[in-house]
Amino acid sequence: MQTPLRHITRGRLFWLGLFALTWLLSHYSFQLYKLLDARWIIRFPKALQLKLDTVISDFLNWLVNDAHFGLFTFRDLTRSIAWLIEMPYQFLRNLLIEGFQSGLGDSAVQIAPSLSWIAVIATVVAIAHYARDLGLALLVGGCFLYLAVFGQWDSAMITLASVLVAVPIGAAGGLGLGIIAYRHTWFDKLLRPILDLMQTVPVFAYLVPILILFGFGPVAALVATVIYAMPPMIRVTILALKSVPEELVEAGRMMGVTRRQMTWKVLVPTAIPTLMVGVNQVIMLTLNMVIIASMIGAGGLGFDVLASLRKLDIGGGIEAGLAIVVMAIALDRSSQAFSERRMLHPRTGSWLQRHPWTTTVALIVIGTFLLGQVVPAVQSYPDALKISTGAVWSDAMEWINVNFFDTLETIKTALLTALLLPVKKFFTGIPWLWGIIAVCLIAGRVAGWKLGFMAALMMLFIAASGLWGEAMVTLYLCGVSVFVAILIGTPLGIWAAQKPRAGRIILGVMDTLQTLPSFVYLIPVVMLFRVGDFSAMIAVVLYALAPAVRYAAHGIREVPPQLLEAGRMAGCTPAQLLWRVKLPLATPQLLLGLNQTIMLALSMLVITALVGTRDLGQEVYIALTKANAGQGIVAGLSVAVIAIIADRVVHALSDNQKRRLGL
Repeated sequence: MQTPLRHITRGRLFWLGLFALTWLLSHYSFQLYKLLDARWIIRFPKALQLKLDTVISDFLNWLVNDAHFGLFTFRDLTRSIAWLIEMPYQFLRNLLIEGFQSGLGDSAVQIAPSLSWIAVIATVVAIAHYARDLGLALLVGGCFLYLAVFGQWDSAMITLASVLVAVPIGAAGGLGLGIIAYRHTWFDKLLRPILDLMQTVPVFAYLVPILILFGFGPVAALVATVIYAMPPMIRVTILALKSVPEELVEAGRMMGVTRRQMTWKVLVPTAIPTLMVGVNQVIMLTLNMVIIASMIGAGGLGFDVLASLRKLDIGGGIEAGLAIVVMAIALDRSSQAFSERRMLHPRTGSWLQRHPWTTTVALIVIGTFLLGQVVPAVQSYPDALKISTGAVWSDAMEWINVNFFDTLETIKTALLTALLLPVKKFFTGIPWLWGIIAVCLIAGRVAGWKLGFMAALMMLFIAASGLWGEAMVTLYLCGVSVFVAILIGTPLGIWAAQKPRAGRIILGVMDTLQTLPSFVYLIPVVMLFRVGDFSAMIAVVLYALAPAVRYAAHGIREVPPQLLEAGRMAGCTPAQLLWRVKLPLATPQLLLGLNQTIMLALSMLVITALVGTRDLGQEVYIALTKANAGQGIVAGLSVAVIAIIADRVVHALSDNQKRRLGL
């Protein structure tokens, strides 16, 4: 009985001593530097700093300007890729919004108009009905009608064209790489660390080198989007193929199928429901990235949001943001419906009877094309019937600011004084050398000294890149945001698990929050709290809240009923059941929720650079504005380093807890 107690006491002394020493060094590092006259205590020696950003920038410049592969240059290769992507993209833009023209410039003559707004809505309604039922068809049709009525149609169609190009490329590329990884173990092992890195490097970091390689414009934005959205599809493909029942695979072998037939006749068809979940993830990430990629010329709704943020146009920003939300909901629900769809009995009768929706859509397209030549309102939604809510939102925000300014400022000042500023002072005061040692001790204590040594090397990379101060600001903002998200999310998750009626509402709200692209969170936050660390924290908490709630609810629900019954028989009250049985057994799930919350917080922190934070995200954003690929990649890798260390440590904590509980 004494050994476990001694072990617990020793563990607590270790963590208490580590925190106390870190606090002392953080608060007195400047005095120590003055006393010893040693600047290296608080800043990594400049003479020893890595010049990796310069090396990367020089390499990319050589690649673009001088690299030659015999018959063609690297620039020829990038132009060919850009041409292959631009062809379908321009076709879809013509089809959805611009119409088809002959000639260039002022001499261009229109050959055919784009699809009318009525034809587009009819098409998406037909697809949604085919995917599920009339209810989904009405939802999706209502979403697209909203875009027309509220004057967001043109920008929304440009964004939709980008999505329709990027999603098939990302899904097909992810499927192909996933199949290769499934077939070849060595390729799977090679791919996994690359995927880890791709999913932890911040979004903006993708834009910097692609801006150098492909230039400014929608094609470069689409390339970045495809690269960003592909990793989830690869992971889902590997998981889906491995989940195919072994008896089906064995039956295929007994029938003498070839390797190709096994893949395309057995494995892929069986895994389609799971693969569609991957396609859903590709769609949502694509929509998120298409908006962010507006910074390098993507256009569409993302550009409208960005322009509104820059001009502090409250009404325009909220209108464009709501249009993004509406489109995200329509695409998300439709792709989810396809993932859940089951094979139906084939229809009988004539071709028209077997394909009623196809026939209906074709007739609507032809009818609106002919009628649109005579009645312009059929072709384009009439301006006179458009509704603008910009003034309403501006007035609402102004009313809130006028009537609740003091209250909002009081809350903001209290949180800044009591939480944000003390934590910031603690993290930014940590000397780089002790910071590396502390991370090594934490990772080594939790996950073993091999990971501790790797974590120390990773943190040394950040210090040697001259980004220690920015990394500490990132840690402070991430830490505070995750703490607040867990503080709010865990009780909500417990409530959702224990009260089914409340759970439906809470998890429904979380579904909506997960559907929203990250850009959208900045609009109301900036309007209410202006720029700064507090606004960044609020946006990050909103964005990262969903996994904290979901994993808490899942963990509580997964507690074995027999253990709960045993607790009741032992006379436990509901509160004792929660604290003594449910929460300890749900700890592994809570830790996984913490892990996902950290990952989302780090990805959002890079986007909050737009509201004035001074962290690694700001370094990436500055690199993007200056087209400095080296600076952007090094700062992005530094964020990835923090994400990887946090991921490994939290996973180790979860595994340790599972072992203690015998799970």
